[in-house]
Amino acid sequence: MDRLLSIEAFVRVAETGNFARAAEQLGVTRSVISHRIQQLETFINAPLFHRSTRHVRLSEIGETYYRECADMVAGFNSLTEQMRDLRAKPVGKLRVQMLPGFAIHHFGRLLAEFTELYPDIEVDVIVNDRVVDPIEEGFDIAFQMFAPQAEALIERKLFSVRRLFMATPDYLARHPTPRTPEDLLNHRIALYEGYPTRNRWHFHHGTEIIELSLPGHIRSNSVHLLRDFALTGNALVCLPTLVASDDLQSGKLVPLLTEYPLSAFSFSAVFPATQRGALKVRSLIDFLVNRLTDVPDWDRPLLEKGWIR
Repeated sequence: MDRLLSIEAFVRVAETGNFARAAEQLGVTRSVISHRIQQLETFINAPLFHRSTRHVRLSEIGETYYRECADMVAGFNSLTEQMRDLRAKPVGKLRVQMLPGFAIHHFGRLLAEFTELYPDIEVDVIVNDRVVDPIEEGFDIAFQMFAPQAEALIERKLFSVRRLFMATPDYLARHPTPRTPEDLLNHRIALYEGYPTRNRWHFHHGTEIIELSLPGHIRSNSVHLLRDFALTGNALVCLPTLVASDDLQSGKLVPLLTEYPLSAFSFSAVFPATQRGALKVRSLIDFLVNRLTDVPDWDRPLLEKGWIR
């Protein structure tokens, strides 16, 4: 028995909850994965999983064993990657999932700089608004606003996602300007449907927190579509500043309710615990942390004007 291969198979099945998916990620057949797990269970003389026709879950012994094995696999992968080049130059394919709000107009410039620094990393970027489990879907990193729900995932914050309600000057010439959050109920509103808080909106005013449920006459999972719709002057819209900053500064869109700031979200890199030592993963995350701050370039002019906090 090759213990390392068996342990790697065990870790992948534990993280994906699926023998077939683990086999796909490791590039072997399902029968190979099953055989390696059986060998490992025979070696430690204990069942690692509870199996049924539809589910695979860790046994009590398996849960304890997984924590140690995950660290072992992560350490071995990190060491192997470093030994490929004595200068520890990161190499290989890096598969990334990213929200469009950051990918469009922002990430391209950073990606160009990153690939110039690390020409031996092949970056595969999938852009969509879908929330993914990077382990289950085979991503090295997922850039998202949702906190990871599994212990097998690690989160590292990159910056705060600030939001504002806004409208065109034309819209405000035809409708009363909202002065309090409750006034929004009297307007036609377009909203992004992918925020972690779903339909709950929290406005801050001093020590007071105002919670509202807004109807959302128009909803979309695309903040860029909502921005384009807002520019037609047909509705109020709530947009993240990373998408709307240029239009706010040019006057095409007017910020609203700046005295009632919304709760901000964290835009984070989420990655499997087994990848925390991977040089290519660490290289991209460290690069972005060094290039971005909690008040990124698109927020700085708005902060100076007092439109965000």
